[in-house]
Amino acid sequence: MYRTTDGRAEDEGQAVLSIRDLNRLIKRKLEGEPLLQDIWIRGEISNFTHHSSGHMYFTLKDADSRLKSIMFASYNSRLPFMPREGTRVLARGSVSVYERDGQYQFYVTQMQPDGIGSLYLAFEQLKKKLETEGLFAPEHKRPLPRYPRTVGVITSPTGAAVRDILITLKRRSPSVNILLYPVLVQGKGAASSIAAAIEHMNRLGEADVLIVGRGGGSLEELWAFNEEAVARSVYASRIPVVSAVGHETDFTICDFAADLRAATPTAAAELTVPHHLELKQQLAARTAQMQKSLLSRLELQRERLAKVRRSQALTNPQRILQQPAVRCDRLREQLLYRMRDIATAAHQRQLRLERRLDARSPREQASLARSRSNTARKQLLQAMNALRSNKSRDWQSAVRQLDALSPLKVMGRGYSLVYEEGEKRLIRSVNQVQPGDLLRIRLGDGKLSASVWSIEPDSQADE
Repeated sequence: MYRTTDGRAEDEGQAVLSIRDLNRLIKRKLEGEPLLQDIWIRGEISNFTHHSSGHMYFTLKDADSRLKSIMFASYNSRLPFMPREGTRVLARGSVSVYERDGQYQFYVTQMQPDGIGSLYLAFEQLKKKLETEGLFAPEHKRPLPRYPRTVGVITSPTGAAVRDILITLKRRSPSVNILLYPVLVQGKGAASSIAAAIEHMNRLGEADVLIVGRGGGSLEELWAFNEEAVARSVYASRIPVVSAVGHETDFTICDFAADLRAATPTAAAELTVPHHLELKQQLAARTAQMQKSLLSRLELQRERLAKVRRSQALTNPQRILQQPAVRCDRLREQLLYRMRDIATAAHQRQLRLERRLDARSPREQASLARSRSNTARKQLLQAMNALRSNKSRDWQSAVRQLDALSPLKVMGRGYSLVYEEGEKRLIRSVNQVQPGDLLRIRLGDGKLSASVWSIEPDSQADE
């Protein structure tokens, strides 16, 4: 065994691969097989996990084998149903290897329920989803116009359904305009065709009401009207929509989203426009009713006029004025009594106010203020005299204390103050002077000038 320059070990010409290289080689082989890159598989879902990232991880199994599978969020977001544990499906995708684990997996790009039971499951799941979002809410349903001028019909241009609708519309209302939009009603592309027709009719804005439907058929044949795109287009339509799909026992998602469900296409046409003969009968009945009402009203007015002519207001007008005259006299008397009561109450109130005003006259207020002022002046003089006496006593006591502490008193007892010449500094020690210095001596009764002849320090003072 030896090692090559690229790091691979070789023995007798046989290459030795790493596990990663082996898995990568198998992956290339599988992805290079055209049959495995676009294949349909039938199986039952197990170990289903819908990850928070949106990806779906599950196992497809049959009676003998199992196959790990994955469907990325970009693909499963378009599924018409939500896969569940145990659901049988037809899945389309490609086979490849997950290099890290060395396992081959089926990468699903499309998936649909397998069989009628699965179709019914998809129907129930989509119905529950749209119902939760409020697409079937009664408050969103709009009433149909009572007398539409133009009816839009979205259905197949061939078949019994379109004939029944057109014949019924013209029979019931010959003047109504019919705007037919032909669409696919089953098979691939039918749902998108129906949704596009509803949106186009809304953009045109010519129709007052839309009939969307087809004749009867199996669940698979009616499946286009169970697609989410059709339901959302019906819900978003600004024009009221009548759903007429299949027979009376057939129910589709389109029926729940529409503003009104008709049991059959013929019933849809009957619900959309009124019958012209019924309108004529109603018009005749309303005309007769109006004439009868007018005659009845005219007769009533005649009776009222005759009653007025016989009334006392015209036959004896003076008698009518007698009672108001009596009432006027009574009201006049009541008014006089009332005015007298008011005047009496006002006079009494005036007297009370005058008494209150006298009690608060300026003369009384001035006299009271003068009395308060004299009392306050006396109190102020007394307080000032007391304060002056106290201050005088305090001042005399302070003078006596100051006089007792005065240096002149001390000097009167034989002491004196010695200053330098010019009296700038007081001499307190013999060390502050020199022989010959001039001094100023202050006595109790005057001042002296002296000269220092000698200095004799006191030895006891140093001790």
